[in-house]
Amino acid sequence: MTFPLTLTAQEERVQNRPYTDLRPLHFGIVVGTNLQETEFSNVGLTTLHTGEQSEIYCDQDSWDMGFNVGVLMEARLNQHFAFRLAPQLYFGTHNFRFYNKLHPEENRDPKIQSMRTVYVGANFDIIFAAQRWNNHRPYIMAGLAPMINLTNNTNDYIQMKKSEVFAEVGLGCDIYLPFFKLRPELKFMYGLTNALDTKRDIKDDNPILPYASAVNKANNRMIVLSFYFE
Repeated sequence: MTFPLTLTAQEERVQNRPYTDLRPLHFGIVVGTNLQETEFSNVGLTTLHTGEQSEIYCDQDSWDMGFNVGVLMEARLNQHFAFRLAPQLYFGTHNFRFYNKLHPEENRDPKIQSMRTVYVGANFDIIFAAQRWNNHRPYIMAGLAPMINLTNNTNDYIQMKKSEVFAEVGLGCDIYLPFFKLRPELKFMYGLTNALDTKRDIKDDNPILPYASAVNKANNRMIVLSFYFE
C-alpha cells in the first residue's frame, strides 16, 4: 500500500531503456542465495524387524544457506503478464539431527547427518507486473519448478528421491538502469511431493535401520533471494 503512495509522490523522470519490455523475448542470467529446510513426518514408536522397539525423531533445527545460478528466457504475453523459463542450479546443505525418545541420555550428543544437495531444474513462472513508473516496476509471480537431485549417499540415514516438484510464489521489482535491467526477487518454494525415498531396501542387521525407519515423509522448502540481469 505504501509503495503506490510513494510512487505518486515522485516526479516523472526520463525512463531508462523505455522499449525493453516491448520485446517478445527477453534473455538474461540469474544469481542468488537461498535457505533450505526439510519438514519431516516422524513415525514415532515403531517395532523393527528384529522385534526391538524404537522411537527416534528426526528434525532440521535451522535453515541452511546455499546459492543458485542459472539463465532465463521470458516471453511477453501482454502489457502486464509474462511467462518465464529459468533453468537453474541450487546448491545447499541440510543438517539433520536424530533424537532418541526411549534413550534420552543419547540426546546430549545426537547423531547428525550432513547432506549436501545439488538440484538442477527449470522454473516455469507466470509474472503479473504493475504499470511501470519511471524506472521501477513491481510484480508478483507464481509457478512450478520440477527438480532433479544430483547428489545422494546410500550410507546416509535419510535418503532422498532423485526428483521432486516445487510450487513457488514470490514478488520482485524491475529496476531499469541505463545499460541493463536489474530484477531483485524474493520467493518461497515448497515441495509438493514426498522427497523421502520410501522404497529404500535396508537389511535388518544394518545399524542405520532405526534411523532410516523413523521418518515416512519429507517435504523440502526454500527461501530464495535472486538477482536477474537482462
